[in-house]
Amino acid sequence: MNRKGYRTGFQVSHDFVVTQGAKSVHVLYELQEFFGVGRVNVNSRHDNHREHLYRYSVCRRADLLNVVIPFFRRYPLRSAKQRDFESFARCVELMVDQQHTSIAGLIEIVEIMQTMNRQKPRDVELRILRDHTSDVRDIG
Repeated sequence: MNRKGYRTGFQVSHDFVVTQGAKSVHVLYELQEFFGVGRVNVNSRHDNHREHLYRYSVCRRADLLNVVIPFFRRYPLRSAKQRDFESFARCVELMVDQQHTSIAGLIEIVEIMQTMNRQKPRDVELRILRDHTSDVRDIG
């Protein structure tokens, strides 16, 4: 895992996503128009579901820092998703500070990520880091 440009051997990215079924795709276009940033894409489904999923996605760091994060900090969600959002915002801020380019920072991001959206147990990603990074000792 020695990709040029990735000091840790891992690529870290951020993506703010809202997903809706085809019947409600208009809501995603309204979000895109409201924020003035991001894209709406189809996630075609070829299983037993009756409609495709669509996603509104904002991945440009400047758009996240200048539009999305400030909005949701000023107008917090009134659901459990606000905690996930704050975790997401913290990860973006760590990336702005270049923390994702060090093993310690990468571990911090993974640990935060594990608290979001009912992800896999924490040890899965940490084990991946341990198994593929030579200078990681006693993670997790």
